[in-house]
Order: sequence, then structure tokens, then C-alpha cells
Amino acid sequence: MIDPNLPSWTQPRTERPRPLSSLVRRVSWAFMAMLSSAVALVSYRYLAKAGPVPVTIAANAHVNPWLVIHATGAATALFVGPWQFLPVLRRRQTAAHRMCGQIYVAGCVTGGTAALVLATGVSAGPIAGTGFSLLGIAWIAATIFAVREILAQRVSSHRRWMIRSFALTLSAVTLRLYLPTSFQLGLDPVLSYRVISWACWLPNMVLAELYLTFSNADAIP
Repeated sequence: MIDPNLPSWTQPRTERPRPLSSLVRRVSWAFMAMLSSAVALVSYRYLAKAGPVPVTIAANAHVNPWLVIHATGAATALFVGPWQFLPVLRRRQTAAHRMCGQIYVAGCVTGGTAALVLATGVSAGPIAGTGFSLLGIAWIAATIFAVREILAQRVSSHRRWMIRSFALTLSAVTLRLYLPTSFQLGLDPVLSYRVISWACWLPNMVLAELYLTFSNADAIP
């Protein structure tokens, strides 16, 4: 217990969880924003019908028109998402933050809904289909929970759900890192796709929960 009558140097210290350093947060945010923007711009090629479609994706039974719908929604969420975590946007440009948030939510719901349809048509079987289906469900759910919390003015909880939502949005980035890696390693494409359907998002969720547990989620970046 702290005694107000004693000098401050004699008072017991109150231990507080140490947040990630400001530099680490900024570097991490910049790296995340760079990867997200790059993948978003590449994904928009499906909308423009430019460039080849990967074999594993082209083999999907529902590739038309759902691939374009999914890519457009997910790419938009990827492009907008990182900027929502900037304190300067949240605090000084609230109207812009709100508008970008609405665009992000629309991208997530659109991309997630299309992902659920595409998951039923994957050529790699039910293991991959289940992985992508659960990703779509979790992605939509986390985003809706974030909206619910901000409508109830529970800002801290809203930010935590937005971190979870964007961790799932980033599965588009990890997916595109894993696919060419498995190809370069000469791994079986069907087996790799089944593994990647889970690996592209489960580790993201684990990292998000670790971040929420051990850092100050309100101090971003």
C-alpha cells in the first residue's frame, strides 16, 4: 500500500507491463503496410484481368465470378487496414478514420463472403476447404465484433477486435509468401495447399493474441 505521508523514494514500486518500444512498433507497422500494399496492388490484377491465375486457384469450381469479388474486397481491406492503426488518423482525422473503417469493413465482409463460396470449390479437397471456410468465418466474425464494440463506444475492445480482424486480413500476405516458397522447394502442390489453407491464418491469430496479451494494444504503432 502507498502511504502519502512517506517520501516517494520509500514507496513500493508498482510494476506495469512494458509495451513494445516505439521504434519496434513503427518499424513493424511500416513493414506490415508495405507488404499489405504490395499484395493489394498485385491482387487488383484479377479485377483488371491482367496476368495469369495460379493453377491451384484457377482449378476452383467457383472461380468465376467469386475470385474477382474476393480479390477486390480483400485487396481493399489490405490497402486500407494498416492506416486505421495510426494514432494521428484516429485522433486528429476522425471523419477520415471512420470513412476508412467503413471501407475496410465492407472489404472484409465482401472478401470473406466470397472466400466462403470459393472454399466450397477448392480442388485440394475437404481439408483445404475446411481451412479456408474457417478463415472466412473468423474473418467476418472478428470484423463484425469490432463494429459492434465501436457502436457501443467500447473503444479499447474495438481496437483489440480490429487487431484480430487485420491479422486475418493479413492471411492474404502469408498465403502469397507460402505458395511460391512451397513451389520453389518442390513440394507436392496439393499437400502444400492443404497445409497452407491452415498455416496462412492460424499463426497470424496466435501472434495477434500474444501481442494483445503482452503489449499495450492502445499504443499503435
